Amino acid sequence: MAQITLTSRLVFLLASVCIMLIPSSSQPPLDVVEQEAVYRVLESINSGVPWRTIFPDDMCASAPHGVVCDYFSEISASGSSVTAHVTELSFGYVSDYSPNPSCGSHSTFQPSLLTSLPHLKKLFFYKCFTGKETPFPDFSPLLSSPGASSLEELVFIENPGLYGSLEGRIGNFSGLRRLVLTGTSVSGQIPRGFGGLINMEQLTLSRNKFEGMISAGIFQNLLKLKVLDLSENRFEGIVPESIGNLTDLLKLDLSYNEFSGRIPEMIKNLNSLEFLDLSYNRFGNFGIPLFLSELRSLKEVYLNGNFLGGRIPETWENLRGIRGIGLSGVGLFGSIPKSMGVNLRNVCYLGLDNNRLEGIVPEEFGTLEFVTELNLENNNLTGRVPFSADLVSKLGKKLKLEGNSDLCIDEGLRSAKFSGVLGQLRVCRHPDIPHTALLFENFYPRRHGSFVLVFLGFVLSWFCLVDLFS
Repeated sequence: MAQITLTSRLVFLLASVCIMLIPSSSQPPLDVVEQEAVYRVLESINSGVPWRTIFPDDMCASAPHGVVCDYFSEISASGSSVTAHVTELSFGYVSDYSPNPSCGSHSTFQPSLLTSLPHLKKLFFYKCFTGKETPFPDFSPLLSSPGASSLEELVFIENPGLYGSLEGRIGNFSGLRRLVLTGTSVSGQIPRGFGGLINMEQLTLSRNKFEGMISAGIFQNLLKLKVLDLSENRFEGIVPESIGNLTDLLKLDLSYNEFSGRIPEMIKNLNSLEFLDLSYNRFGNFGIPLFLSELRSLKEVYLNGNFLGGRIPETWENLRGIRGIGLSGVGLFGSIPKSMGVNLRNVCYLGLDNNRLEGIVPEEFGTLEFVTELNLENNNLTGRVPFSADLVSKLGKKLKLEGNSDLCIDEGLRSAKFSGVLGQLRVCRHPDIPHTALLFENFYPRRHGSFVLVFLGFVLSWFCLVDLFS
Protein backbone atom coordinates (compact mmCIF):
# COMPACT_ATOMS: atom_id res chain seq x y z
CA MET A 1 0.00 0.00 0.00
CA ALA A 2 2.85 2.39 0.90
CA GLN A 3 4.56 1.51 -2.39
CA ILE A 4 1.40 2.36 -4.36
CA THR A 5 1.04 5.68 -2.51
CA LEU A 6 4.69 6.61 -3.22
CA THR A 7 4.27 5.70 -6.89
CA SER A 8 1.10 7.79 -7.12
CA ARG A 9 2.88 10.79 -5.63
CA LEU A 10 5.76 10.48 -8.10
CA VAL A 11 3.35 10.25 -11.03
CA PHE A 12 1.49 13.31 -9.78
CA LEU A 13 4.75 15.23 -9.34
CA LEU A 14 5.95 14.38 -12.86
CA ALA A 15 2.59 15.30 -14.31
CA SER A 16 2.70 18.64 -12.49
CA VAL A 17 6.18 19.38 -13.85
CA CYS A 18 5.05 18.51 -17.39
CA ILE A 19 2.04 20.79 -17.07
CA MET A 20 4.31 23.61 -15.89
CA LEU A 21 6.57 23.13 -18.90
CA ILE A 22 3.71 23.27 -21.40
CA PRO A 23 2.85 26.87 -22.38
CA SER A 24 -0.45 27.81 -20.84
CA SER A 25 -3.19 28.43 -23.35
CA SER A 26 -4.50 31.12 -21.00
CA GLN A 27 -1.46 33.31 -21.63
CA PRO A 28 -2.56 36.10 -23.96
CA PRO A 29 -0.76 36.47 -27.29
CA LEU A 30 1.29 39.50 -28.22
CA ASP A 31 -0.74 42.29 -29.73
CA VAL A 32 -0.56 42.24 -33.55
CA VAL A 33 0.67 45.86 -33.62
CA GLU A 34 3.62 45.03 -31.35
CA GLN A 35 4.30 41.84 -33.33
CA GLU A 36 4.49 43.82 -36.56
CA ALA A 37 6.81 46.36 -34.92
CA VAL A 38 9.21 43.58 -33.87
CA TYR A 39 9.22 42.13 -37.41
CA ARG A 40 10.06 45.53 -38.88
CA VAL A 41 12.89 46.12 -36.42
CA LEU A 42 14.34 42.66 -37.16
CA GLU A 43 14.12 43.29 -40.89
CA SER A 44 15.92 46.63 -40.58
CA ILE A 45 18.72 45.02 -38.57
CA ASN A 46 19.16 42.07 -40.94
CA SER A 47 17.05 42.03 -44.10
CA GLY A 48 18.67 38.81 -45.30
CA VAL A 49 16.82 36.65 -42.77
CA PRO A 50 13.16 35.67 -43.44
CA TRP A 51 12.03 36.51 -39.92
CA ARG A 52 8.28 36.18 -40.62
CA THR A 53 8.76 32.70 -42.04
CA ILE A 54 11.04 31.44 -39.27
CA PHE A 55 8.93 32.93 -36.48
CA PRO A 56 5.36 32.99 -37.79
CA ASP A 57 3.67 32.52 -34.42
CA ASP A 58 3.23 34.62 -31.32
CA MET A 59 6.57 36.32 -30.58
CA CYS A 60 6.05 35.98 -26.85
CA ALA A 61 5.62 32.21 -27.17
CA SER A 62 8.35 31.58 -29.74
CA ALA A 63 10.92 34.26 -30.55
CA PRO A 64 14.64 34.81 -31.25
CA HIS A 65 16.89 34.88 -28.21
CA GLY A 66 17.08 38.66 -28.01
CA VAL A 67 13.32 39.29 -27.97
CA VAL A 68 11.94 39.23 -24.42
CA CYS A 69 8.33 39.59 -23.34
CA ASP A 70 6.60 40.08 -20.02
CA TYR A 71 3.01 39.89 -18.85
CA PHE A 72 1.24 42.80 -17.21
CA SER A 73 -1.94 42.97 -15.17
CA GLU A 74 -4.19 45.80 -16.23
CA ILE A 75 -7.33 47.03 -14.52
CA SER A 76 -10.10 48.76 -16.44
CA ALA A 77 -13.76 49.54 -15.96
CA SER A 78 -14.69 46.10 -17.32
CA GLY A 79 -12.38 44.32 -14.88
CA SER A 80 -8.78 43.12 -14.72
CA SER A 81 -6.88 41.45 -17.55
CA VAL A 82 -3.39 40.21 -18.41
CA THR A 83 -1.61 41.47 -21.51
CA ALA A 84 1.69 40.53 -23.19
CA HIS A 85 4.26 43.16 -24.17
CA VAL A 86 7.81 43.23 -25.54
CA THR A 87 10.22 44.53 -22.87
CA GLU A 88 13.68 43.85 -24.35
CA LEU A 89 15.26 43.86 -27.82
CA SER A 90 18.91 42.78 -28.15
CA PHE A 91 20.74 42.50 -31.47
CA GLY A 92 24.19 41.26 -32.42
CA TYR A 93 25.61 37.81 -31.72
CA VAL A 94 27.68 38.06 -28.52
CA SER A 95 28.39 34.40 -27.71
CA ASP A 96 26.78 31.00 -27.56
CA TYR A 97 25.33 32.12 -24.23
CA SER A 98 23.86 35.26 -25.81
CA PRO A 99 22.94 34.27 -29.39
CA ASN A 100 21.03 37.44 -30.20
CA PRO A 101 19.79 37.91 -33.77
CA SER A 102 22.82 38.61 -35.96
CA CYS A 103 23.15 41.98 -37.67
CA GLY A 104 23.58 42.39 -41.41
CA SER A 105 26.31 44.33 -43.17
CA HIS A 106 23.84 47.12 -43.98
CA SER A 107 21.94 47.35 -40.70
CA THR A 108 19.72 50.37 -40.18
CA PHE A 109 17.52 51.40 -37.31
CA GLN A 110 14.69 53.91 -36.97
CA PRO A 111 13.62 54.64 -33.37
CA SER A 112 10.17 55.54 -34.69
CA LEU A 113 9.59 51.78 -35.01
CA LEU A 114 9.57 51.64 -31.22
CA THR A 115 6.50 53.83 -30.81
CA SER A 116 4.34 50.70 -30.95
CA LEU A 117 6.30 49.09 -28.08
CA PRO A 118 5.07 51.05 -25.04
CA HIS A 119 6.64 48.70 -22.47
CA LEU A 120 10.12 48.42 -23.99
CA LYS A 121 12.75 48.70 -21.24
CA LYS A 122 16.00 47.63 -22.88
CA LEU A 123 17.51 48.19 -26.33
CA PHE A 124 20.91 46.58 -27.04
CA PHE A 125 23.17 46.64 -30.14
CA TYR A 126 26.48 44.77 -30.42
CA LYS A 127 28.56 45.16 -33.58
CA CYS A 128 25.52 46.04 -35.67
CA PHE A 129 26.85 49.22 -37.31
CA THR A 130 30.42 48.34 -38.28
CA GLY A 131 30.77 49.00 -42.02
CA LYS A 132 28.61 51.64 -43.58
CA GLU A 133 28.56 55.01 -41.83
CA THR A 134 25.26 55.41 -39.99
CA PRO A 135 24.07 58.55 -38.18
CA PHE A 136 23.39 58.00 -34.50
CA PRO A 137 19.63 57.28 -34.22
CA ASP A 138 17.37 60.13 -33.17
CA PHE A 139 15.36 58.98 -30.17
CA SER A 140 13.72 62.34 -29.48
CA PRO A 141 10.44 61.49 -31.31
CA LEU A 142 9.84 58.79 -28.69
CA LEU A 143 9.35 61.47 -26.06
CA SER A 144 5.82 62.03 -27.36
CA SER A 145 5.00 58.30 -27.43
CA PRO A 146 3.52 56.24 -24.57
CA GLY A 147 6.76 54.26 -24.20
CA ALA A 148 9.04 57.24 -23.58
CA SER A 149 9.07 56.78 -19.82
CA SER A 150 9.50 52.98 -19.97
CA LEU A 151 12.95 52.88 -21.64
CA GLU A 152 15.53 52.09 -18.95
CA GLU A 153 18.59 50.75 -20.81
CA LEU A 154 20.11 51.97 -24.09
CA VAL A 155 23.30 50.12 -25.05
CA PHE A 156 25.56 50.44 -28.13
CA ILE A 157 28.80 48.40 -27.95
CA GLU A 158 31.44 48.18 -30.71
CA ASN A 159 29.58 50.05 -33.43
CA PRO A 160 32.32 52.10 -35.16
CA GLY A 161 30.01 53.00 -38.08
CA LEU A 162 27.86 55.21 -35.85
CA TYR A 163 28.76 58.88 -36.18
CA GLY A 164 27.39 62.34 -35.46
CA SER A 165 26.46 64.16 -32.28
CA LEU A 166 24.14 63.22 -29.42
CA GLU A 167 22.78 66.76 -29.24
CA GLY A 168 19.01 66.63 -29.52
CA ARG A 169 18.99 62.87 -30.18
CA ILE A 170 18.64 61.57 -26.64
CA GLY A 171 16.07 63.63 -24.85
CA ASN A 172 14.95 63.67 -21.27
CA PHE A 173 14.02 60.03 -20.84
CA SER A 174 13.11 60.28 -17.19
CA GLY A 175 13.28 56.54 -16.60
CA LEU A 176 16.64 55.91 -18.27
CA ARG A 177 18.95 54.10 -15.82
CA ARG A 178 21.73 52.89 -18.09
CA LEU A 179 23.31 54.52 -21.15
CA VAL A 180 26.29 52.72 -22.69
CA LEU A 181 27.91 54.06 -25.84
CA THR A 182 31.36 52.58 -26.39
CA GLY A 183 33.50 51.98 -29.47
CA THR A 184 31.75 54.35 -31.91
CA SER A 185 32.66 57.42 -33.99
CA VAL A 186 30.12 59.64 -32.22
CA SER A 187 31.61 63.08 -31.53
CA GLY A 188 30.76 66.50 -30.15
CA GLN A 189 30.07 67.41 -26.53
CA ILE A 190 27.93 65.79 -23.87
CA PRO A 191 24.52 67.45 -24.24
CA ARG A 192 23.46 69.66 -21.35
CA GLY A 193 20.19 67.75 -21.32
CA PHE A 194 22.01 64.79 -19.76
CA GLY A 195 21.85 66.70 -16.49
CA GLY A 196 18.14 65.93 -16.40
CA LEU A 197 18.54 62.15 -16.51
CA ILE A 198 17.95 62.01 -12.77
CA ASN A 199 17.45 58.23 -12.59
CA MET A 200 20.71 57.41 -14.39
CA GLU A 201 22.82 54.78 -12.63
CA GLN A 202 25.42 54.05 -15.34
CA LEU A 203 26.78 56.49 -17.90
CA THR A 204 29.50 54.90 -20.04
CA LEU A 205 30.70 56.94 -23.02
CA SER A 206 34.14 55.37 -23.51
CA ARG A 207 36.22 54.98 -26.69
CA ASN A 208 34.34 57.50 -28.81
CA LYS A 209 35.31 60.87 -30.29
CA PHE A 210 33.69 63.23 -27.80
CA GLU A 211 35.56 66.47 -27.24
CA GLY A 212 35.51 69.85 -25.57
CA MET A 213 34.71 70.88 -22.03
CA ILE A 214 32.05 69.36 -19.81
CA SER A 215 29.48 71.87 -18.56
CA ALA A 216 29.94 72.81 -14.91
CA GLY A 217 26.61 71.67 -13.50
CA ILE A 218 25.98 68.57 -15.59
CA PHE A 219 26.42 66.18 -12.66
CA GLN A 220 24.47 68.31 -10.21
CA ASN A 221 21.33 66.17 -10.16
CA LEU A 222 22.62 62.74 -11.21
CA LEU A 223 22.55 61.59 -7.61
CA LYS A 224 21.83 57.93 -8.39
CA LEU A 225 24.87 57.50 -10.65
CA LYS A 226 27.06 54.52 -9.71
CA VAL A 227 29.27 54.22 -12.82
CA LEU A 228 30.73 57.15 -14.77
CA ASP A 229 33.14 56.19 -17.56
CA LEU A 230 34.23 58.88 -20.02
CA SER A 231 37.58 57.28 -20.89
CA GLU A 232 39.38 57.42 -24.24
CA ASN A 233 37.84 60.53 -25.71
CA ARG A 234 39.10 64.09 -26.25
CA PHE A 235 37.53 65.90 -23.33
CA GLU A 236 39.52 68.87 -22.08
CA GLY A 237 39.55 71.60 -19.45
CA ILE A 238 38.92 71.16 -15.76
CA VAL A 239 36.79 68.39 -14.27
CA PRO A 240 33.51 69.95 -13.05
CA GLU A 241 33.27 70.39 -9.29
CA SER A 242 29.72 69.02 -9.50
CA ILE A 243 31.28 65.57 -9.76
CA GLY A 244 31.52 65.73 -5.98
CA ASN A 245 27.72 65.38 -5.79
CA LEU A 246 27.85 61.79 -7.04
CA THR A 247 28.04 60.30 -3.57
CA ASP A 248 26.75 56.87 -4.68
CA LEU A 249 29.47 56.53 -7.34
CA LEU A 250 31.39 53.24 -7.33
CA LYS A 251 33.49 53.71 -10.48
CA LEU A 252 34.97 56.89 -11.98
CA ASP A 253 37.08 56.54 -15.13
CA LEU A 254 38.26 59.69 -16.91
CA SER A 255 41.46 58.19 -18.33
CA TYR A 256 42.96 58.98 -21.73
CA ASN A 257 41.52 62.44 -22.19
CA GLU A 258 42.98 65.95 -22.02
CA PHE A 259 41.64 67.12 -18.67
CA SER A 260 43.95 69.66 -17.02
CA GLY A 261 44.42 71.74 -13.89
CA ARG A 262 44.15 70.31 -10.40
CA ILE A 263 42.49 66.99 -9.64
CA PRO A 264 39.27 68.25 -8.00
CA GLU A 265 39.26 67.92 -4.24
CA MET A 266 35.48 67.37 -4.35
CA ILE A 267 36.25 63.76 -5.28
CA LYS A 268 36.85 63.23 -1.56
CA ASN A 269 33.03 63.35 -1.13
CA LEU A 270 32.66 60.11 -3.07
CA ASN A 271 32.60 57.91 0.00
CA SER A 272 31.46 54.79 -1.87
CA LEU A 273 34.08 55.04 -4.62
CA GLU A 274 35.94 51.78 -5.28
CA PHE A 275 37.61 52.43 -8.66
CA LEU A 276 39.31 55.68 -9.71
CA ASP A 277 41.24 56.07 -12.97
CA LEU A 278 42.48 59.50 -14.02
CA SER A 279 45.46 58.23 -16.03
CA TYR A 280 46.95 59.93 -19.07
CA ASN A 281 45.44 63.37 -18.84
CA ARG A 282 47.17 66.72 -18.30
CA PHE A 283 46.59 67.25 -14.60
CA GLY A 284 49.10 69.76 -13.25
CA ASN A 285 52.10 69.68 -10.94
CA PHE A 286 50.21 69.62 -7.62
CA GLY A 287 51.45 66.32 -6.20
CA ILE A 288 49.49 63.19 -5.39
CA PRO A 289 46.16 64.31 -3.86
CA LEU A 290 46.22 63.89 -0.08
CA PHE A 291 42.45 63.48 -0.01
CA LEU A 292 42.85 59.95 -1.40
CA SER A 293 43.30 58.81 2.18
CA GLU A 294 39.69 59.83 2.87
CA LEU A 295 38.32 57.42 0.25
CA ARG A 296 38.24 54.42 2.54
CA SER A 297 36.23 52.24 0.14
CA LEU A 298 38.83 52.65 -2.61
CA LYS A 299 40.09 49.39 -4.11
CA GLU A 300 41.94 50.69 -7.20
CA VAL A 301 43.49 54.05 -8.07
CA TYR A 302 45.40 54.89 -11.26
CA LEU A 303 47.00 58.29 -11.88
CA ASN A 304 49.57 57.19 -14.49
CA GLY A 305 50.94 59.62 -17.06
CA ASN A 306 50.00 62.87 -15.30
CA PHE A 307 52.97 65.01 -14.27
CA LEU A 308 51.87 65.43 -10.67
CA GLY A 309 55.36 65.73 -9.17
CA GLY A 310 56.24 65.68 -5.48
CA ARG A 311 57.00 62.86 -3.09
CA ILE A 312 54.95 59.79 -2.27
CA PRO A 313 52.84 60.92 0.71
CA GLU A 314 52.39 59.05 3.98
CA THR A 315 48.66 58.50 3.41
CA TRP A 316 48.34 54.73 3.23
CA GLU A 317 47.10 53.80 6.69
CA ASN A 318 43.44 54.39 5.72
CA LEU A 319 43.78 52.56 2.39
CA ARG A 320 44.58 49.08 3.65
CA GLY A 321 41.95 47.49 1.44
CA ILE A 322 43.42 48.83 -1.79
CA ARG A 323 44.36 46.24 -4.44
CA GLY A 324 45.72 48.28 -7.34
CA ILE A 325 47.88 51.44 -7.41
CA GLY A 326 49.20 53.01 -10.62
CA LEU A 327 51.64 55.90 -10.20
CA SER A 328 53.73 55.31 -13.33
CA GLY A 329 55.38 58.32 -14.94
CA VAL A 330 53.93 60.97 -12.64
CA GLY A 331 57.19 62.79 -11.81
CA LEU A 332 57.69 61.42 -8.29
CA PHE A 333 61.02 61.95 -6.50
CA GLY A 334 62.46 61.06 -3.11
CA SER A 335 62.27 57.70 -1.37
CA ILE A 336 59.55 55.06 -1.24
CA PRO A 337 57.96 55.33 2.21
CA LYS A 338 58.09 52.28 4.42
CA SER A 339 54.39 52.84 5.21
CA MET A 340 53.41 51.63 1.74
CA GLY A 341 54.75 48.16 2.48
CA VAL A 342 53.41 48.18 6.03
CA ASN A 343 49.82 49.15 5.19
CA LEU A 344 49.19 47.88 1.65
CA ARG A 345 48.95 44.25 2.66
CA ASN A 346 46.20 43.46 0.12
CA VAL A 347 47.79 45.11 -2.91
CA CYS A 348 47.94 42.99 -6.08
CA TYR A 349 49.32 45.57 -8.52
CA LEU A 350 51.78 48.36 -7.70
CA GLY A 351 53.29 50.53 -10.43
CA LEU A 352 55.91 53.14 -9.45
CA ASP A 353 57.95 52.96 -12.64
CA ASN A 354 59.36 55.79 -14.76
CA ASN A 355 59.77 58.29 -11.96
CA ARG A 356 62.82 59.72 -10.13
CA LEU A 357 62.54 57.67 -6.97
CA GLU A 358 65.72 57.00 -5.05
CA GLY A 359 66.94 55.15 -1.99
CA ILE A 360 66.28 51.53 -1.10
CA VAL A 361 63.31 49.32 -1.84
CA PRO A 362 61.57 48.94 1.55
CA GLU A 363 62.09 45.53 3.16
CA GLU A 364 58.30 45.36 3.68
CA PHE A 365 57.79 45.05 -0.08
CA GLY A 366 59.27 41.60 0.18
CA THR A 367 56.37 40.42 2.35
CA LEU A 368 53.47 41.60 0.18
CA GLU A 369 51.52 38.37 0.19
CA PHE A 370 49.01 39.05 -2.57
CA VAL A 371 51.11 41.05 -5.03
CA THR A 372 51.01 39.70 -8.60
CA GLU A 373 52.74 42.57 -10.41
CA LEU A 374 55.35 45.01 -9.10
CA ASN A 375 56.86 47.58 -11.46
CA LEU A 376 59.77 49.72 -10.20
CA GLU A 377 61.51 50.18 -13.55
CA ASN A 378 63.44 53.29 -14.60
CA ASN A 379 64.06 55.03 -11.30
CA ASN A 380 67.23 55.72 -9.28
CA LEU A 381 66.76 53.03 -6.63
CA THR A 382 69.80 51.61 -4.85
CA GLY A 383 70.80 48.82 -2.49
CA ARG A 384 69.76 45.21 -2.10
CA VAL A 385 66.52 43.90 -3.60
CA PRO A 386 64.55 42.57 -0.59
CA PHE A 387 62.75 39.76 -2.42
CA SER A 388 62.93 36.06 -1.71
CA ALA A 389 63.43 33.43 -4.39
CA ASP A 390 59.81 32.33 -3.87
CA LEU A 391 58.46 35.83 -4.54
CA VAL A 392 60.68 36.31 -7.59
CA SER A 393 59.52 32.95 -8.93
CA LYS A 394 55.88 33.81 -8.27
CA LEU A 395 55.99 37.18 -10.01
CA GLY A 396 58.18 36.08 -12.93
CA LYS A 397 58.16 38.74 -15.65
CA LYS A 398 55.66 40.76 -13.63
CA LEU A 399 58.55 41.84 -11.40
CA LYS A 400 60.14 44.76 -13.23
CA LEU A 401 63.32 46.30 -11.83
CA GLU A 402 65.38 47.30 -14.87
CA GLY A 403 66.63 50.85 -15.25
CA ASN A 404 67.92 51.05 -11.66
CA SER A 405 71.68 50.69 -12.14
CA ASP A 406 72.53 50.73 -8.42
CA LEU A 407 70.16 47.97 -7.37
CA CYS A 408 71.75 44.64 -6.54
CA ILE A 409 70.62 41.11 -5.74
CA ASP A 410 71.85 38.35 -3.47
CA GLU A 411 74.01 35.63 -4.95
CA GLY A 412 71.19 33.12 -4.44
CA LEU A 413 68.97 34.96 -6.93
CA ARG A 414 71.67 35.09 -9.60
CA SER A 415 70.73 31.81 -11.18
CA ALA A 416 69.68 30.71 -14.62
CA LYS A 417 66.13 30.45 -13.36
CA PHE A 418 65.87 34.13 -12.51
CA SER A 419 68.41 35.75 -14.81
CA GLY A 420 65.80 36.83 -17.34
CA VAL A 421 63.49 38.16 -14.63
CA LEU A 422 66.07 40.29 -12.84
CA GLY A 423 67.67 41.65 -15.98
CA GLN A 424 71.21 42.92 -15.59
CA LEU A 425 71.20 43.61 -11.85
CA ARG A 426 74.59 43.10 -10.23
CA VAL A 427 75.30 40.86 -7.27
CA CYS A 428 75.58 42.67 -3.92
CA ARG A 429 78.95 42.73 -2.12
CA HIS A 430 79.05 40.75 1.14
CA PRO A 431 78.87 41.94 3.75
CA ASP A 432 76.86 44.92 2.53
CA ILE A 433 79.00 47.57 4.28
CA PRO A 434 78.85 51.27 3.38
CA HIS A 435 81.76 52.53 1.30
CA THR A 436 82.98 54.90 4.04
CA ALA A 437 83.20 52.05 6.52
CA LEU A 438 85.30 50.03 4.08
CA LEU A 439 87.77 52.94 3.75
CA PHE A 440 88.09 53.20 7.52
CA GLU A 441 88.71 49.46 7.76
CA ASN A 442 91.58 49.71 5.25
CA PHE A 443 93.41 52.13 7.52
CA TYR A 444 92.77 50.14 10.70
CA PRO A 445 92.38 46.48 9.80
CA ARG A 446 90.78 44.38 12.55
CA ARG A 447 91.88 46.24 15.71
CA HIS A 448 91.00 49.83 15.01
CA GLY A 449 88.65 49.86 18.02
CA SER A 450 91.56 48.97 20.40
CA PHE A 451 93.83 51.53 18.73
CA VAL A 452 91.30 54.25 19.40
CA LEU A 453 91.12 53.30 23.09
CA VAL A 454 94.95 53.37 23.38
CA PHE A 455 95.06 56.74 21.66
CA LEU A 456 92.42 58.18 24.05
CA GLY A 457 94.37 56.85 27.02
CA PHE A 458 97.55 58.56 25.77
CA VAL A 459 95.74 61.89 25.41
CA LEU A 460 94.28 61.68 28.92
CA SER A 461 97.71 60.85 30.35
CA TRP A 462 99.26 63.85 28.60
CA PHE A 463 96.66 66.18 30.07
CA CYS A 464 97.36 64.76 33.55
CA LEU A 465 101.11 65.37 33.18
CA VAL A 466 100.56 68.94 32.00
CA ASP A 467 98.31 69.56 35.00
CA LEU A 468 100.90 68.05 37.37
CA PHE A 469 103.79 70.29 36.25
CA SER A 470 101.78 73.45 35.87
